[in-house]
Amino acid sequence: MALAFVRQIGRQRNKLGSCRCLTHSWVLKDRKKDKDGPVFQYVGQHHKPKEKVFVWGFSYTGALGIPSFVVPDSGRKKCRKTQYTPYRLETEKLISSVACGYGFTLLSSKTLDLTKVWGMGLNKDSQLGFQVSRHDRQKSYEYVLEPSPVSLPLARPQETRVLQVSCGRAHSLILTDSEGVFSVGNNAYGQCGRKIVEDEVYRTCNTAFLLQVACGQDHSLFLTETGQVYACGWGADGQTGLGHYNMTSEPVTLGGDLTGVRVRQVTSYGDCSLAVSQDGALFGWGNSEYLQLSAVTEDMQLNCPRHLPLEGVGKLQQAACGGTQVAVLNDKGEVFVWGYGILGKGPKLSESRTPEMIPPTLFGRSEFNPSVHITQIRCGLHHFAAVTDRGELFVWGKNVRGCLGIGKPDDQFFPWRVTVPGHVVDVACGVDHMVALVKSLT
Repeated sequence: MALAFVRQIGRQRNKLGSCRCLTHSWVLKDRKKDKDGPVFQYVGQHHKPKEKVFVWGFSYTGALGIPSFVVPDSGRKKCRKTQYTPYRLETEKLISSVACGYGFTLLSSKTLDLTKVWGMGLNKDSQLGFQVSRHDRQKSYEYVLEPSPVSLPLARPQETRVLQVSCGRAHSLILTDSEGVFSVGNNAYGQCGRKIVEDEVYRTCNTAFLLQVACGQDHSLFLTETGQVYACGWGADGQTGLGHYNMTSEPVTLGGDLTGVRVRQVTSYGDCSLAVSQDGALFGWGNSEYLQLSAVTEDMQLNCPRHLPLEGVGKLQQAACGGTQVAVLNDKGEVFVWGYGILGKGPKLSESRTPEMIPPTLFGRSEFNPSVHITQIRCGLHHFAAVTDRGELFVWGKNVRGCLGIGKPDDQFFPWRVTVPGHVVDVACGVDHMVALVKSLT
């Protein structure tokens, strides 16, 4: 069943280059001791930690939002192609959600101000919205080197909040609390949830569409409040889970083993999709060339959601899916991995068809800290990230262009703690860069 067709707002160009207006969208329902002694200062009980954003990885696309890394200014004489350690991004806004695409980044705030979303990086397909050029109001910038406002056609801009952003290869989804979800960028496979326009020129597209959010490479997943999952976009590997391998330009509800199941989370980044149910079960569909779905199939593709019977993992809370690898997190804060690549248990384990638990000691658990556990897991195309209950960030995997933030270009075969000055609240993984939301300790 397709989503109800309601309203869309925006402007796009046809083949001849002229603009046409459209209107529609979809909505888913101290103390001093003495003069010579030490001085101790403590944070007051009413002190609120400052929210900060840190970035690292490949900078030349502009995805880190630091212009001087790409175009040196008077204070910086050389370009900085790669940032190997976390670097603070100066922003006055209280950022609540971040997402990394293929060479671009979205930041959002739950503010009621008119501007709620900012983008930086590649914008050749308007995946950061229509970034107007000063010289040509009909032309959008193909690269954005610093966080720039993403315009949303909200009906009630001073009443609506943005809850989450998600990025794919060249498209983005923006979830609001009361006006559905907006999609921008490349729609060649219907991943934005609208009709595919042959030969559409996305770099001049100024169109936003209301929908609901996880971006795969070229497909999109939507999760409703009632726990239903919808999908659209590229389906050649079965990643839309709609029972076929075709493109789908309008969100359609998933069936298969998800029929009647209330889902709590959907995730994808490449061409494999996963869903975690409210009762802690895992479901999967799409590409299984790297053993991602080997629990239920020997085939390389699966076009319909199937329950993945995983032994010994317990009740799941989250899942993360990259290009060739999978990670799940259970209610005990334990992480299990499988698939192909650097899985986090050393250089000897590069392939597994069954879940392998990463020893909790690698995340800091010890006899002095026996209760340390993981609260979040994330996955880029070829690397993982995990956040502990103490706000510590661990990463492992392929260190593509310094995306791990560990201060060196080498790949990391075991979880390694990233030095971030503060308590990590959330993290987003891209292909070759990462962004972290951090609360300062003082």
